[in-house]
Amino acid sequence: MSGTYLGLPSFPAAAREATRDGQLRANLRHATHTIRSKRATAISELTDWPQLRAAGAAIKDHTLRHLDHYLLQLEEAVTAAGGTVHWATDADDANRIITALVHATGHTEVVKVKSMTTQETGLNHALAHAGITAYETDLAELIVQLGNDLPSHILVPAIHKNRTEIRDIFTREMTHWGRPAPDNLTDNPTDLAEAARLHLREKFLTAKVAISGANFMIAETGTLAVLESEGNGRMCLTLPDTLITLAGIEKVIPTWQDLEVFLQTLPRSSTAERMNPYTTLWTGTTPHNGPRTFHLVLLDNGRTDTLADTTGRQALRCIRCSACLNVCPVYERTGGHAYGTPYPGPIGAILTPQLHGTTTPLDASLPYASTLCGACYDVCPVAIDIPDILTHLRERITQGGPTTRQGQKTTIKPAKRHRLEHTTMRTTRWTLQHPTALHHAQKLATHTRKLHPKNPPGTTTKAWTTTRNLPQIPPTTFRQWWQQHQKQTTQPTQHTQQAPHTEKAQPAHNTEQNELTPQTPQTPQNGKSEKGQQNEKGGRQQ
Repeated sequence: MSGTYLGLPSFPAAAREATRDGQLRANLRHATHTIRSKRATAISELTDWPQLRAAGAAIKDHTLRHLDHYLLQLEEAVTAAGGTVHWATDADDANRIITALVHATGHTEVVKVKSMTTQETGLNHALAHAGITAYETDLAELIVQLGNDLPSHILVPAIHKNRTEIRDIFTREMTHWGRPAPDNLTDNPTDLAEAARLHLREKFLTAKVAISGANFMIAETGTLAVLESEGNGRMCLTLPDTLITLAGIEKVIPTWQDLEVFLQTLPRSSTAERMNPYTTLWTGTTPHNGPRTFHLVLLDNGRTDTLADTTGRQALRCIRCSACLNVCPVYERTGGHAYGTPYPGPIGAILTPQLHGTTTPLDASLPYASTLCGACYDVCPVAIDIPDILTHLRERITQGGPTTRQGQKTTIKPAKRHRLEHTTMRTTRWTLQHPTALHHAQKLATHTRKLHPKNPPGTTTKAWTTTRNLPQIPPTTFRQWWQQHQKQTTQPTQHTQQAPHTEKAQPAHNTEQNELTPQTPQTPQNGKSEKGQQNEKGGRQQ
């Protein structure tokens, strides 16, 4: 399993169900608005925030352009520091490598640091299938695991749960995973945190193997960094004998100095903190200090293919701050489960279809899970133009075209359920390029306008008209309207040109005209009156 959760419906179906849950919408609205407000305050304290944002984007772009060089430099530095580097091409490969490493230790239990990459590969499921139990130690991840649930947010996986629901999960499930919850546990945050601390402490002190991700990997020294807020990650990174880290290849940065930029932008964008509470850095292994064995598994899983896309490669800048989720109006109403992927929200809508392809209805629906309002781009600390990538992916889905999959250039066909849309667009383009065909098509549309159905049949057309009305066909085409408009504007102009001649000529023929037309009509502002025109015609005929 990689990229998306198997068995989940496409985004429109899942979102329709999620938006009916009033409690879910209330929980999400409260949480996202709180984080959004605090983040805005933290960002406003830095006068050089635009410069930091530009610097982060520049560092990431430079690294991606020379990714092969920095990855080899990282491997050499990690190996020199006593670690072992493994290369995984996809999720299954990474899970196989990590499972074999755990089996080699002879243990069947591991503690885990919060890691989006392990969610991407479905590592917990693979370990369980191999007889290995993985214990999540991040508080939010622990809630999700005990509740047999799926993460709903990158930073706060249990954002869709309120305190009462969390208390019920602890009371009901902790006893099956180790130390049970205290009797008469309340929904007070302090009591809930104490219950989790006591439950996890037993795991920290007994586990011999830990698995983590990495926020950054410094190529020049082989140093890895994990940023977290609870300190549970540091317990996992220092106490066990064996540490296995799974990280995407895009997490590498060239130097220590580059880390300075992200240590300022990531905490403020994610948790609205001026400085990250726990920043753990390690380089290989150190005698009598920390794990005695260290393995680094570098994961591709579609990242090289994403890098080949000149527009979509921006997504690899992502530092997983989740700021785009907290401002997205779609995410606020649907939550993360509707996206059917470990990466929900705007960043998931562009990252998952690139890592995983658009072969399934779920992946093909994700680029449409956005209003294109641009709020995600405004808050992104590395300036990823998410709306631009969304429209780029929509074009790829509906039009097909060249792309790169598994390192090979290929041409994909339009995704299913978009072929009618694709055919309609191509037909429309051809018609617009041929004026005669356009003229006949417009006349046909206006003459049959009363026969057009209000609710057209077909899945694609129904999708277009579920939340919007079809535009009404006007009774006349623009050509017809223009011709009629020209006639109306031309007639008064002719009268206006004749009026001065009549007025000047009137004194010369005044005697004759007075004899012929006893009453001279007054000329209106836009020409002569009908009666005056008749008199003038009568005079000329004579």
